[in-house]
Amino acid sequence: MIIHFRSPAPAATVRRAILVLAVVFGVFATVGWTAVRGDPDGVSPREAALAAWQHAGLPDPMGSPAATAHWFAGLGVVRATWLADQHPLVVGNLDGAPVALRYRANRRAIGDELAAERAQLRAGTLAPAGRRQIAERVAVLTALHRPERQVLAFDPTGRGQVAEVRGDLGHAARVAIVVPGVDTKLSNYRRFASDDKPGYIAPAGMADSLYAQLRTTGAERRTAVIAWADYAAPAGIGVEAATGIPAEEGARRLTRLVSALPGASRTALICHSYGSVVCGLAAPGLPARVTDIAVAGSPGMRAENVGALRTGARVWATRAAGDWIEDVPHFELAGLGHGADPVSDGFGARVFDAGTARGHTEYFRPGTASLRMFAAIAAGGVRSAVSDARST
Repeated sequence: MIIHFRSPAPAATVRRAILVLAVVFGVFATVGWTAVRGDPDGVSPREAALAAWQHAGLPDPMGSPAATAHWFAGLGVVRATWLADQHPLVVGNLDGAPVALRYRANRRAIGDELAAERAQLRAGTLAPAGRRQIAERVAVLTALHRPERQVLAFDPTGRGQVAEVRGDLGHAARVAIVVPGVDTKLSNYRRFASDDKPGYIAPAGMADSLYAQLRTTGAERRTAVIAWADYAAPAGIGVEAATGIPAEEGARRLTRLVSALPGASRTALICHSYGSVVCGLAAPGLPARVTDIAVAGSPGMRAENVGALRTGARVWATRAAGDWIEDVPHFELAGLGHGADPVSDGFGARVFDAGTARGHTEYFRPGTASLRMFAAIAAGGVRSAVSDARST
């Protein structure tokens, strides 16, 4: 496995800036603005749930996770369970609420959404495209509603968001959070585009691959993995993906999630593609429990080097052979572009070989060096590798 530090890179040139603008304006011309869809009926289920929660005089759902945890600790099991059953779309997404209670609330919320979307299918009033979209969501919801699933967050609004746990989050010594990139939504949480594509390219499959790799060494007994598809990711490779706007909100949500994790587990972020922009923006505000941030196929982290991330976490980076992200101009100008290339000279990341992974979607493919390294980082088993890197 190749791990090394890069030397400082020269300053970006005006020519690179012009290239960035040319790419962006080309996207404007061919793709147009991309926006995250809202619910067409006005008030979304999530908004209605929050209104009911606030009408009942319950605590601010955006209060600090520590304050929320303290409040739930004084409720008692019966009252807390009642609240989860009555307000599932709030409790299920409430950072600081007990993990088991969130699982219970989200199972109820998923069941409610599944019933509503099945009713839409039975009504027979949808156009073919709409029917196909609802059918895709129903398939995901059906799988998520199984009793053994541990759903940490769920919001059906718009394109839909979800976070799911593999392992025992409440007792884990280590936690790995997989942060995916563009086009992440409820309908492709398990698979992208079609069932003939491998599952490991979708958020659930990424987490499954990582957890299976941990299992080969027995590390899954002390490591939990979170598939974190719980932010409004850009819808495709359009102008929205060239900005940091979706990543800014994602970074806030990711920081709250990490701050609310139970116990004293050490945490690693495994960030793919646009997910690395989220992780880069989150980095300065992450708690000290985050020991590692690993990025793969990154368009940039909104920073010129590791020092600019203002984090005490170790920063790792890899890029597979043939990944098209290499051809994206690594520059930031007037809010467009995502800054320096994390595998470039001068960024300062611990760069490692992706092995047999190819292209932009194979980093979590079983058998690849990239997946093995992700597992080593997740389990906290890379001290010797760090020592080797520092000596080079």
